[in-house]
Amino acid sequence: MIRVGLIGFGYWGPNLARNLNANGRFRLVAVCDRAEGRLKRAAALYPQTLLTADPEEFFKQDLDAVAVATPVSTHFELAARALASGRHVWIEKPMTETVAEAERLIELAEQKGRVLLVDHTFVYTGAVRKMKEMINQRQLGDLIYYDSTRVNLGLFQQDVNVLWDLAPHDLSIMDHLMPFPKLAVSATGCHYYGNGIVPKSLLTIYMEGNVVGHVNVSWVSPVKIRRTLIGGTSRMILYDDTEPSEKVKVYDKGVDVNVSREELYHLKVQYRVGDMYAPRLDDREALAVEAESFADCIEGKARPVTGGRAGLEVVKVLVAAETSLRQKGAPVEL
Repeated sequence: MIRVGLIGFGYWGPNLARNLNANGRFRLVAVCDRAEGRLKRAAALYPQTLLTADPEEFFKQDLDAVAVATPVSTHFELAARALASGRHVWIEKPMTETVAEAERLIELAEQKGRVLLVDHTFVYTGAVRKMKEMINQRQLGDLIYYDSTRVNLGLFQQDVNVLWDLAPHDLSIMDHLMPFPKLAVSATGCHYYGNGIVPKSLLTIYMEGNVVGHVNVSWVSPVKIRRTLIGGTSRMILYDDTEPSEKVKVYDKGVDVNVSREELYHLKVQYRVGDMYAPRLDDREALAVEAESFADCIEGKARPVTGGRAGLEVVKVLVAAETSLRQKGAPVEL
């Protein structure tokens, strides 16, 4: 039995607690949160669990692993302490505020021989796992672009721009499906409400092989959209996470461009239109799959799908995007 403790029982923490507690390979030993109301909610759900507002008391417990679900500004300190004390770590996205902090956590995990898993939840969904399988089988041909829109009305964060709140989802999916070296990032957006927090932003990520990624994120959309297009030379995918079923649709559509031998400087463009189909997806909750994977990694049966290196890639893009944002969209090399 893996003894696990959770720090943070706010927005995301209850979801982690529920899935860790439901997995028979974990025992939820302790929950730490500074808010009394949150601890009361945790007490009603997990009466057998130690509840404390004191991090010192939390870290004195006999824990094999620590899950961190607190604001990003606290991630490094808490995760570093857990790793340094010999605990495995599950850390909420984004991994850290800076590239240097992310690199340090990776070093600590390697030095201590401990698992560092970054909670890029969407990577564990049936939809993303199916798309990864198709890409590995080269059903899409050569990948050429990633184009996503993740917008809704709220939930405004008080300490970070929308980039740090919503973009990590798409950046982690993109990096998992299209692990090409990233060359540069451009980001635009501005704040509207006098608090300096940017609620809407557009990112462009330039990757090796002339592959490009576009990510549109917003807290100020009148509608909720969770839609991604992945382009390949053979097929293309529409991934719509708001669909109750058929979240992934595969289109046998594309463009063939050929140079005429007779007219070397003229291009012949031919559009290819074929069938569409929706593959069957595993409908297990992503966090349940992730919890099982975490247990496998702790027991030495697997390596993290979203380990420290995956978390670092997302942080690199976010930090570069913030710099580009301040420079009104000027590309920042990675």
